[in-house]
Order: sequence, then structure tokens, then C-alpha cells
Amino acid sequence: MFTMGVAYFFQHRFDEAAAKLLLSIQDHPGPVSYRFLAACYAHMGRLDEARAIVAQLRAITPQVMRSDSPLRNPEDRELLLSGLRLAAGEAT
Repeated sequence: MFTMGVAYFFQHRFDEAAAKLLLSIQDHPGPVSYRFLAACYAHMGRLDEARAIVAQLRAITPQVMRSDSPLRNPEDRELLLSGLRLAAGEAT
């Protein structure tokens, strides 16, 4: 589910991505799924939900955004990071 969610995310199909990422979190909760879900919600304008996911993420790890992103494509990296900045309440 995670891989499908990420694929939808990078296609800007945020509704479909969020559904898959929610399932991913149910099966295997981990920080990466929470990061992508928070970014999804932020890009969809669902900021309250995005911030709630960030709060859950912070319960797992203090690191909302990784400084060593494995994403090589700058556009993909910026899509994720801009969503996380919105979700965390930071200026974009």
C-alpha cells in the first residue's frame, strides 16, 4: 500500500494517495508513511488533518522532515517538503 500511495502522491493524485497511505499506516506504522500522508493532506488543503498527522509523527520521532532525503528528483523532493512545511505550520 505504501508504494502505491507514494506513486499516487508524486502523480498529484492526493485523494488516492491518502487512502493508500492510511492503509499502509494501519498495516505497518512508520514515520515515512506519516510524512507522506501529512504532505498529502496539506496539498489537499486539509490542514487540520495534516497537523494531526504531524502530531502523531512527532510521537514516533522528533524529526518531521529528514535532512537527508533519499529523493533524487528535485521536483519530487520539493513536493514532499513543501507539503510537510505546510503540515508543520511553517512558511513555504
